[in-house]
Amino acid sequence: MTHQPQGLLPRLMSSPEGRLAVICVAIFILMAALSPDRFLSLQNMTSMAFQFPEFAILALAMTVTMLTGGIDLSVVGIANLSAIIAATIMTRMTGSGDGALLVMGAMAASLAVGMVAGLFNGILVARLGLPPILATLGSGLIFTGFAIAMTGGSAVMGFPPAVAWIGNSTIMGVPTPLVLFALLAIGTSLVLTRTAFGVKVRMYGANPLAARFAAINIDAMLIRVYVASGALAAIAGMVVMSRANSAKADYGSSYLLLAVLIAVLGGVNPYGGYGRIIGVVLAVLSMQFLSSGLNMIGVSNFARELIWGSLLIFVMIVNTRAARAR
Repeated sequence: MTHQPQGLLPRLMSSPEGRLAVICVAIFILMAALSPDRFLSLQNMTSMAFQFPEFAILALAMTVTMLTGGIDLSVVGIANLSAIIAATIMTRMTGSGDGALLVMGAMAASLAVGMVAGLFNGILVARLGLPPILATLGSGLIFTGFAIAMTGGSAVMGFPPAVAWIGNSTIMGVPTPLVLFALLAIGTSLVLTRTAFGVKVRMYGANPLAARFAAINIDAMLIRVYVASGALAAIAGMVVMSRANSAKADYGSSYLLLAVLIAVLGGVNPYGGYGRIIGVVLAVLSMQFLSSGLNMIGVSNFARELIWGSLLIFVMIVNTRAARAR
């Protein structure tokens, strides 16, 4: 008979998500104690709610691919390319009123570009058998190269007013990017836990050979995974474009490392097979609390990256030791 931990804290510490929840609360309390007036202000809370969905959506894309034992290093390239395609459409076509219909058409085109880019990645990984880390590293450079070729490396600006709604407005007082991230996180979680596709993804990530013997169409499943990752990256590109009111080939250059960091920090197994969206959400909040708090107490960007890396290694060591103990 398996011994069940007694008490709330021991039960929390017995799972990766529970440990991360404790770490998230501890970081929030620590940063609030170090700078209570600024960190706990309504302005800072609102600012954080607008900021983190940009890289949090990319972390969802990274999570989907990592569940198969792969990775998608092209998410930032896809985000920027899809945003530039949308920006080009909006600046070269004329709309009526505030341009709401034009913005919707540009968003649809952006989403299509993201899915096509994901399809390209999926074909490289599934059909051609390339290692995901190398395939998506190369494709990411290709997507960024296309974006630079289209813009000459400069920013694309001059959008209809409706574009600002995506990244800078609120819905019933809640920042729109936060609402969008919440919907995407819930949707992704439901797909991964309540559908046959999600079961196949986890089965393949846990044991590729067993998945093949189970007569799963591995190629089709992997292609769908990378198409989904491309679509999520395109949505993130839309949020970044709206927040910055421009699109550029090198936006969000630090988000790639952050997306990988959040996925692993959130308990996603880099070798595939295990990962929960709630863990990714807690990791996003932990990183945002830590980043915002360190910024307020005047910690430099270099020291911030040192702390991020230390936190990642600490959590991985704890998770590894816990897995060995089980």
